[in-house]
Amino acid sequence: MGGIFGVASKNSCTLDLFFGVDYHSHLGTKRGGMAVYGSQGFTRSIHNIENTPFRTKFDGDLDELEGTLGIGCISDNEPQPLLIQSHLGSFAITTVGKINNEAELVASAYENGHIHFMEMSHGRINATELVAALINQKSTLVEGILYAQEKIEGSMSILLLTPEGIYASRDKFGRTPIVIGHKDDAYCASFESFAYINLGYTDYKELGPGEIVYMTPESVETVSPPREEMKICSFLWVYYGYPTSSYEGINVESMRYECGKLLAKRDDAQPEVVAGIPDSGIAHAIGYANESGIPFARPFIKYTPTWPRSFMPTHQSKRDLIAKMKLIPVHDLIEGKSLLLIDDSIVRGTQLRETTEFLYASGAKEVHIRPACPPLLFGCKYLNFSRSTSEMELITRRVIKELEGCDPDRATLEEYADPDSEKYRKMVEKIGEKLHFTSLRYHRLDDMIESVGIDADCLCTYCWNGKE
Repeated sequence: MGGIFGVASKNSCTLDLFFGVDYHSHLGTKRGGMAVYGSQGFTRSIHNIENTPFRTKFDGDLDELEGTLGIGCISDNEPQPLLIQSHLGSFAITTVGKINNEAELVASAYENGHIHFMEMSHGRINATELVAALINQKSTLVEGILYAQEKIEGSMSILLLTPEGIYASRDKFGRTPIVIGHKDDAYCASFESFAYINLGYTDYKELGPGEIVYMTPESVETVSPPREEMKICSFLWVYYGYPTSSYEGINVESMRYECGKLLAKRDDAQPEVVAGIPDSGIAHAIGYANESGIPFARPFIKYTPTWPRSFMPTHQSKRDLIAKMKLIPVHDLIEGKSLLLIDDSIVRGTQLRETTEFLYASGAKEVHIRPACPPLLFGCKYLNFSRSTSEMELITRRVIKELEGCDPDRATLEEYADPDSEKYRKMVEKIGEKLHFTSLRYHRLDDMIESVGIDADCLCTYCWNGKE
């Protein structure tokens, strides 16, 4: 998906920027980048971080990246930040989001006199460059940002660095967060609220949907007010968010405890042990164990010193292999045991099936699976969560097609999304059979929303129920 961080300081911003960006490494695995403005003007550095951590790649660049204003990112897609020169002046820009109407926007840009875009591999255009092109169609940066937010179908949060300050713009529906931190001599803008804590910043404000602020070392000014409607991504709490982060005042770790608690309240399984698939399922499992009274244990441990995140490689087979290599079993906690495992979600099902088969081969008596969210029925339209190219990669959609004998229409999919329907029951039963689970029970959407604790109308739940 990606994460962004920016600093406006009276003194050097370089180290704060370096560590602040690094604290977003869990959000992406492909590229990292930083851009600063100092006495020598704009300076930028971008590195591939697929096989080497961000800190290692950028440590040698810090002397050259000296300035008082800076932005940076962890990106799962295009290289950024970009340095732009236009009639609006010189600026650097970095983004997090997804543009669904890219072809339409590119065609419109050509019609309006834009001459060219830099082409990336496989004929793709850098999404951040396209955002910059939209901004440059207006007479001021604020007008340009508002125009880009209006024209983009999908989502887009933006940090834009000028020689005087930084514009921070949250997506128009607030699908991703931007929070402002403050200390005596600086302000920062961050995707993750925890990223600035150890740097000495305290919470200043969380931007509302579509809000734009202008940040200098001395102040933060709202230059475009927030919109009323919000659709923040629910999956930030379930999976993507780091445990120490909070969104809309709701801490990720606390939400996951509550999530596991509500899972347990509806469950009738009697396992000997509750465990979480490392790492994203652990907090959910603790919540389940606390509520049920069933002991929590760790029958396998993730080996983290050298292995990157499991979805880093392009090919699914390689991702599956890495996921398998990272999990080290504790045979004493597996053999002869009835286990209940909680994972954040089931997407394709490949990794979880292999994990289950491995547990059986290691002597497990039963393996009950409890995903911490409802069945994923729709691919995300708003954020780059997955490298999937088709919704048929979802195990739910493959099973539904098998049960229906054809590709289902929207009305049929809505039936499968209803946890009280017979179609839902048959789908879950079939998925459990295919993946060789002793039993399978998904988290209900209404319970998951209750776990978050904010108004359901403020949450995006598209991937589960298809509602925009």
